[in-house]
Amino acid sequence: MPLLPTPSIAREIFADALPSAERYAEFLAGPGVERGLIGPREVERLWERHLLNCAVMAEVIPAEASVVDIGSGAGLPGLVLAIARPDLSVTLLEPLLRRTVFLQECVDVLGLSNVEVRRGRAEEVIGDFAADVVTARAVAPLERLARWALPLLRPGGELLALKGERAAAELEEADTVLKEFGVRAAEVLQVGHGKVEPPATIVRVVAGKAPRPSGKRTNSRRGGRRRGERKR
Repeated sequence: MPLLPTPSIAREIFADALPSAERYAEFLAGPGVERGLIGPREVERLWERHLLNCAVMAEVIPAEASVVDIGSGAGLPGLVLAIARPDLSVTLLEPLLRRTVFLQECVDVLGLSNVEVRRGRAEEVIGDFAADVVTARAVAPLERLARWALPLLRPGGELLALKGERAAAELEEADTVLKEFGVRAAEVLQVGHGKVEPPATIVRVVAGKAPRPSGKRTNSRRGGRRRGERKR
């Protein structure tokens, strides 16, 4: 199925990075479908449902932030945010080899110097990050996602989870876990008003001082990779 033309709003959202976003869209529609990272039926709505929906998350991410994208899959939302916001330092965290290979190919083809691809699960890298932001899309219900994401954040850092109609319900169901981790705030936001329809729904959780999991190493590198820091 052919990729639909780039919507006009994409120019406003991606600005000078639009050519990279278009190239990424082509990569998703080609190798992404061939390798089973996205379904062929998604090609005709790549821009509306995926690229733009992810890109508007950038509205609530502070400048120069370190971002860890959990379960990156085909790069949604992490790779989209790295394209739209070159000031961000983004780590794409993905456990499956075939997906990390795809992600690295995308990074190389697009020449994204602000992205690191790392193979692994969130629970395996606790202690390696004290990120400003953790992002996730279609990874797990918030109750489980919070347990994986909050230990990767610095105190005051934010989990931004793209959710759907059940966002408020998931937030309520995760109340016990969020209290366990001592979060400072939690809310449902809508972003992209006037750009995407409907606006994207995000659950935003502000990390407190999370309890340290037992048995994990504590002398690892902390913090997301900043601009200018060499990739491993």
